[in-house]
Amino acid sequence: MENEKKTIYVRKGSYEKDGKTYSKYFVRGTVRGVELEAGIVPPDVGGYRVLDVVYGNEMEAELILTPYEIKDDTGRTITGNTYAVRTVDEDGVVYECKVKPARESDKNMLQMLLR
Repeated sequence: MENEKKTIYVRKGSYEKDGKTYSKYFVRGTVRGVELEAGIVPPDVGGYRVLDVVYGNEMEAELILTPYEIKDDTGRTITGNTYAVRTVDEDGVVYECKVKPARESDKNMLQMLLR
Protein backbone atom coordinates (compact mmCIF):
# COMPACT_ATOMS: atom_id res chain seq x y z
CA MET A 1 0.00 0.00 0.00
CA GLU A 2 3.00 2.35 0.30
CA ASN A 3 3.05 2.90 -3.47
CA GLU A 4 -0.64 3.80 -3.54
CA LYS A 5 -1.06 7.26 -5.06
CA LYS A 6 -3.04 9.66 -2.90
CA THR A 7 -5.13 12.31 -4.60
CA ILE A 8 -4.31 15.88 -3.62
CA TYR A 9 -6.82 18.64 -4.25
CA VAL A 10 -6.22 22.34 -4.78
CA ARG A 11 -9.04 24.24 -3.12
CA LYS A 12 -10.49 27.53 -4.26
CA GLY A 13 -11.20 30.27 -1.76
CA SER A 14 -11.51 34.03 -1.81
CA TYR A 15 -10.20 37.12 -0.12
CA GLU A 16 -11.06 40.82 -0.23
CA LYS A 17 -8.70 43.66 -1.02
CA ASP A 18 -9.60 47.31 -1.66
CA GLY A 19 -13.30 46.44 -1.76
CA LYS A 20 -12.90 43.75 -4.43
CA THR A 21 -13.14 39.97 -4.05
CA TYR A 22 -10.36 37.83 -5.53
CA SER A 23 -9.89 34.08 -5.85
CA LYS A 24 -7.07 32.24 -4.12
CA TYR A 25 -5.96 28.64 -4.56
CA PHE A 26 -4.26 26.46 -1.97
CA VAL A 27 -3.45 22.98 -0.70
CA ARG A 28 -4.07 22.34 3.01
CA GLY A 29 -2.78 19.59 5.23
CA THR A 30 -1.04 18.72 8.46
CA VAL A 31 2.65 17.88 8.81
CA ARG A 32 4.06 16.93 12.23
CA GLY A 33 0.97 18.33 13.89
CA VAL A 34 1.28 21.70 12.15
CA GLU A 35 -1.52 22.92 9.86
CA LEU A 36 -0.06 24.09 6.54
CA GLU A 37 -1.58 25.99 3.62
CA ALA A 38 0.52 26.15 0.46
CA GLY A 39 -0.53 28.89 -1.96
CA ILE A 40 -0.88 27.95 -5.62
CA VAL A 41 -0.87 30.40 -8.55
CA PRO A 42 -1.01 30.19 -12.35
CA PRO A 43 2.24 30.86 -14.25
CA ASP A 44 1.03 34.33 -15.31
CA VAL A 45 -1.77 36.79 -14.52
CA GLY A 46 -3.88 35.62 -17.50
CA GLY A 47 -3.94 32.17 -15.92
CA TYR A 48 -6.51 33.29 -13.34
CA ARG A 49 -9.12 33.48 -16.12
CA VAL A 50 -8.13 29.98 -17.23
CA LEU A 51 -8.50 28.75 -13.63
CA ASP A 52 -12.04 30.19 -13.56
CA VAL A 53 -12.86 27.91 -16.51
CA VAL A 54 -11.09 24.88 -15.01
CA TYR A 55 -12.92 25.20 -11.68
CA GLY A 56 -16.30 26.18 -13.15
CA ASN A 57 -18.70 25.82 -10.21
CA GLU A 58 -16.36 23.48 -8.29
CA MET A 59 -14.41 24.49 -5.21
CA GLU A 60 -11.56 22.01 -5.73
CA ALA A 61 -9.54 20.50 -8.55
CA GLU A 62 -7.13 17.59 -8.64
CA LEU A 63 -3.43 18.47 -8.43
CA ILE A 64 -1.51 16.73 -11.22
CA LEU A 65 2.23 16.15 -10.73
CA THR A 66 4.47 15.51 -13.69
CA PRO A 67 8.03 14.53 -12.72
CA TYR A 68 10.93 15.80 -14.80
CA GLU A 69 14.66 15.14 -14.97
CA ILE A 70 17.15 17.20 -16.95
CA LYS A 71 20.92 17.45 -17.13
CA ASP A 72 22.56 20.87 -16.97
CA ASP A 73 25.70 21.89 -18.86
CA THR A 74 27.93 20.42 -16.15
CA GLY A 75 26.23 17.02 -16.37
CA ARG A 76 24.45 17.45 -13.04
CA THR A 77 20.95 15.96 -12.99
CA ILE A 78 18.14 18.22 -11.83
CA THR A 79 14.83 16.64 -10.84
CA GLY A 80 11.49 18.02 -9.76
CA ASN A 81 7.82 18.23 -10.61
CA THR A 82 5.66 20.46 -12.73
CA TYR A 83 2.11 21.01 -11.51
CA ALA A 84 -1.34 21.45 -13.03
CA VAL A 85 -4.92 21.43 -11.77
CA ARG A 86 -7.54 19.35 -13.55
CA THR A 87 -11.29 18.89 -13.50
CA VAL A 88 -13.53 16.71 -15.63
CA ASP A 89 -17.08 17.80 -16.43
CA GLU A 90 -20.18 15.59 -16.56
CA ASP A 91 -19.55 14.91 -20.29
CA GLY A 92 -16.00 13.70 -19.64
CA VAL A 93 -14.32 16.86 -20.99
CA VAL A 94 -11.00 17.53 -19.23
CA TYR A 95 -10.07 21.09 -18.22
CA GLU A 96 -6.50 21.74 -17.10
CA CYS A 97 -4.21 24.65 -16.24
CA LYS A 98 -0.55 24.68 -15.25
CA VAL A 99 0.13 26.08 -11.78
CA LYS A 100 3.08 26.64 -9.45
CA PRO A 101 3.68 27.33 -5.77
CA ALA A 102 3.11 31.02 -5.01
CA ARG A 103 6.39 31.53 -3.09
CA GLU A 104 9.47 29.54 -2.17
CA SER A 105 7.94 28.81 1.25
CA ASP A 106 4.80 27.49 -0.47
CA LYS A 107 7.03 25.21 -2.56
CA ASN A 108 8.61 23.85 0.62
CA MET A 109 5.22 23.31 2.28
CA LEU A 110 3.83 21.61 -0.85
CA GLN A 111 6.78 19.22 -0.93
CA MET A 112 6.14 18.31 2.71
CA LEU A 113 2.42 17.81 2.08
CA LEU A 114 3.10 15.52 -0.90
CA ARG A 115 5.23 13.05 1.09
